[in-house]
Amino acid sequence: MNKLVFNDLKEFSTCEGKALPPGAWVTITQEMINDFAKATLDFQWIHVDVEKARQQSPFKKPVAHGFMSVSLLSKMLGDLLEVKSVKMGVNYGLNNVRFPNAVLVDSKLRLNGKVTAIETYAENGVKVTCHCSVEIEGADKPACVAEFINLMFE
Repeated sequence: MNKLVFNDLKEFSTCEGKALPPGAWVTITQEMINDFAKATLDFQWIHVDVEKARQQSPFKKPVAHGFMSVSLLSKMLGDLLEVKSVKMGVNYGLNNVRFPNAVLVDSKLRLNGKVTAIETYAENGVKVTCHCSVEIEGADKPACVAEFINLMFE
């Protein structure tokens, strides 16, 4: 994984319209799924009951929450992009979020993305839109596809 490092927002603006390098693989463990369940209070058995999932789920394994893959976007993008002059970043929102494929426990995920727009925001910031696809190692369909929007301020 090659992290893209920029000195400032002006230099970062050259990224608009360009694909990002593929991200590093992240293994989704049962502990991560359980922690996400605790944080969101979503304890549906398909996520947290390993034995019941083995017996009754069509996947035969626990499945991560769909929103878990979305929540990883901030970290995954942060691992790929750095703007040294940025003092603060804020998640602004998401567009067109879809979950085309289930994420089974012990799956490996990585980000494939593209910076689709960089717009001036306030006096010292930009609004950045990225098209994100969270790939599952060995799967035909991604775990999650979304437009991720964040704000960066110098």
